[in-house]
Formats: sequence, structure tokens, C-alpha cells
Amino acid sequence: MSESVYKVIELVGTSPNSWEEAARNAVETAAKSLKDLRVAEITKLDMKVEAGKVTAFRARVNLSFKYSSD
Repeated sequence: MSESVYKVIELVGTSPNSWEEAARNAVETAAKSLKDLRVAEITKLDMKVEAGKVTAFRARVNLSFKYSSD
């Protein structure tokens, strides 16, 4: 069995539509610059409120990716 090392980072994704879309935005944006993404864990959900109305959904996501030996 080969050994692996993973890094975990915290991201905050946003969306005007839903928490699911906010989390997806965080992961898909990170995937543009990080390789070998492994697990995404939603750790917190909140909303931005302006003038008594919800204007954005936010999802805090812990995302792990595998370190490369290259």
C-alpha cells in the first residue's frame, strides 16, 4: 500500500440561489487550479441579508486534495 498526504483548505462559496450552488461554486472554482481533489465537507451555512431580504447564500467548505510528489 502506498502512502499519501492530503492538504485540507477552507473555502467559502457564494450564490444568489442556494447553498448547494454556493458549495458547488467553491469546489468547481478550486478545481480550476488544484489537482486531485478528494473530499468536500460543508462545515457551515449562512446567508447574507440586506434590507431584511436574503441576497446571497454562503457555504463554508473544507476541501482536501492529494499532495503530488512531482
